[in-house]
Amino acid sequence: MGNIGGIEIVGLLIVALLLFGAKRLPEIGRSLGSGMREFKDSVTGNTPSHTETTQLPVGTQDTSPTPQRENETVR
Repeated sequence: MGNIGGIEIVGLLIVALLLFGAKRLPEIGRSLGSGMREFKDSVTGNTPSHTETTQLPVGTQDTSPTPQRENETVR
């Protein structure tokens, strides 16, 4: 009863895909991995010799200004 098999893992992955979507799952995995790495380093007392700074996307919206059409007037 306590064993987790392949069917259960596939079921959990499908539920996670439905809840979070395909675009958010890699971001969630990256944040979980970096959090676990930081926790392990703080528990063991290790400090990384190099720091990787990766910029994660803040949002999915396009914040670039919209071009105005030629026939529109600005008021």
